[in-house]
Amino acid sequence: MQVRSALESLTLPPAKFLTSSWPWRSLLYLGSGAVLGVGTGVALAGLTVFGMVFTLAVVGIAALLAVALSGIAVARIERWRLRLVDTVELPDQHRPVAEPGLRAWVRTRLREPATWRELGYTIVLTSILAWLDLIVFAGATWVVTALLCGPVYIRDESIWLTLSGSAAGAVLGIIALYPVTAWAAARAAMTRSILAPRADDDPQLVELTRSRARLVDAFEVERRRIERDLHDGAQQRLVALSMQLGLARLELPDGSPAADPVRRAHDLAKEALAELRELIRGVHPKILTDRGLAAAVREVSDRAPLPVDVDIALPARLPEAVEVTAYFVVVEALANVAKHSGAARAKVVASVAFNRLTVQIRDDRGGADPARGTGLAGLVDRVDAVGGPSRSPARVEGLRWSTWSCRAGRDRRGRDSHPGGDRRTAAPLRP
Repeated sequence: MQVRSALESLTLPPAKFLTSSWPWRSLLYLGSGAVLGVGTGVALAGLTVFGMVFTLAVVGIAALLAVALSGIAVARIERWRLRLVDTVELPDQHRPVAEPGLRAWVRTRLREPATWRELGYTIVLTSILAWLDLIVFAGATWVVTALLCGPVYIRDESIWLTLSGSAAGAVLGIIALYPVTAWAAARAAMTRSILAPRADDDPQLVELTRSRARLVDAFEVERRRIERDLHDGAQQRLVALSMQLGLARLELPDGSPAADPVRRAHDLAKEALAELRELIRGVHPKILTDRGLAAAVREVSDRAPLPVDVDIALPARLPEAVEVTAYFVVVEALANVAKHSGAARAKVVASVAFNRLTVQIRDDRGGADPARGTGLAGLVDRVDAVGGPSRSPARVEGLRWSTWSCRAGRDRRGRDSHPGGDRRTAAPLRP
């Protein structure tokens, strides 16, 4: 397994973790963070005092502007430092300046929300995070070093006691590498969450997202129109045709030469009607509109070629686009399980937390590789269109899962589902 971050390195076996570079990179990350935070705090304090004293002068205003824009430099250094514990590069969240010159640059940066987020991060870094980094770094270096070097500088104790302290220091040093790496991974996650670019900061990206959502809505409206036309038009004609052929079969006497062709025509009409109903269900299932996501997923699981456990807890009806997206994600994922995984059982879990719907599809075998064109790439685009990140399928100890999430909320029509949603469980998945 390729390890790309300090957090992932914690899942390695102890021998591989201790012989890797991640503990030492984490220690360097925390040490440099303490130096950066303390140094930046001293510099900002000096600039703030200088700017307040000379507020009426140009140099005072320049000093206060430097304080306001200091987060940009700190964020740039943090992005560079982040590579110590995370190989995934964090892009810059600032837009290019359209006009040349220092004044245009300052004016553009002061208008960006990213500048003030970076300033807020700088304040948190200098007041809290840097001191926590210093405590962890000092505890992992100074304490361990003091114990290891005890026989060198401790003269008034027995050599056996100091050697015991050195042995304890060696064990403590090995154990301390785990909390050091864990804290470095947590620090990196906090830094990434604050300094990562946001879609709302780029007007063009916001408009692109809105236009994509409008296209998805238009596509869904067209799907609903096709579903209604098929249901009210072609399906009703096929039903009438099947009934007429059935009546014709009853009217024909036994042994009539036309009996067999009419019977075959009647059977073909019923097969065509069943296929049309399946097609209508695939275009847009009526149960999804009438009863919501939980009932629709339950119906899909009943028709699946393998046993499927359903555990869905939804406090209310979700927006139509979210319900449709989640439904087709489940349909495609279950089809993927049936065709490619060779699993004996699957499970669908869905819940809403912090205004976000999360859908998880599991099986007990292996699943398919999304890089081989199994249809999951299209589901990623579908989920992204309604503002939801997705986690690609993965395999861990023989268990495959796909996790999809998107923003949830109250249905535009204000309809609520039954409290507690729908829960149905068959036999548990085997580990």
